[in-house]
Amino acid sequence: MLVEEAETAPAIEVPEPTAGRLVRLRSRLSRSQSTLGKGLLTLLSRDRLDEDTWEEIEETLLTADVGVGATQELVDNLRTRVKVLGTRTPDELRGLLREELVKLIGPEMDRTVHSVEADGGPAVVLVVGVNGVGKTTTTGKLARVLVADGRKVVLGAADTFRAAAADQLQTWGERVGAHTVRGPEGGDPASVAFDAVKQGIADGVDTVLVDTAGRLHTKTGLMDELGKVKRVVEKHGPVDEVLLVLDATTGQNGLVQARVFAEVVDITGIVLTKLDGTAKGGIVISVQRELGVPVKLIGLGEGADDLAPFEPGAFVDALLG
Repeated sequence: MLVEEAETAPAIEVPEPTAGRLVRLRSRLSRSQSTLGKGLLTLLSRDRLDEDTWEEIEETLLTADVGVGATQELVDNLRTRVKVLGTRTPDELRGLLREELVKLIGPEMDRTVHSVEADGGPAVVLVVGVNGVGKTTTTGKLARVLVADGRKVVLGAADTFRAAAADQLQTWGERVGAHTVRGPEGGDPASVAFDAVKQGIADGVDTVLVDTAGRLHTKTGLMDELGKVKRVVEKHGPVDEVLLVLDATTGQNGLVQARVFAEVVDITGIVLTKLDGTAKGGIVISVQRELGVPVKLIGLGEGADDLAPFEPGAFVDALLG
């Protein structure tokens, strides 16, 4: 006699703690490190810091996508401080460079992901960005970050235009025991987002994470779509975070995309992915300047737990080696 086996639910994984993740992943920044950190330190420790050397320092910063304004500021500050100091031991130079880079990144910015609502309902986090930057994967990894920090999460698959997006998100959710709300393929993204928040309220979770569609076909189309998602969700209560996912390897091109999204919705934070694959570590500085909002998380690899809360000091230390 055959006994039918009950379907076994996937084993729930325990994501690794987020505290100190950036320190663990720092070796992944090796490409950015050799361009920015090592390059600058080599130039600064030359016997003579003449005009040519300062120009090379500027070039190094611009090549790493630090941006024109920030580069000028950094070089001016370094020149002044080196002049005042007179002596330049490698340790002193490293210390100077570290201070100036941290200052540019803005240690005073609030980089917490607001994932708990004060009034008892769930916090709502919208994840936005162009298709192709790994937005859905990032949403899945972000769910792991929140679960690792003790949050209960519901996922909303509001990117209904790509059939694979909802499946992908659901798989990420199942691995950490988070429920995914989805709608029909090609359905209304706003209604999926609405249902996800409704489900989150019913389940008494801390955070509802909504993955939105990122079709940059026209700005108007994007505005209508994202604007509607936000308005509809706000019928339940405020949206706490709008996180923009950017691919660090696209450099200045990513900034153009960022601008379009910033005009459509109020971005509250940036998630920079693929920072391990680029020599342009300065993008952290230029994108913050461009949008006036902090980088909150960075992606440093393909692994499930390679999304790390961004810490300016640890990031600069990794760059300087």
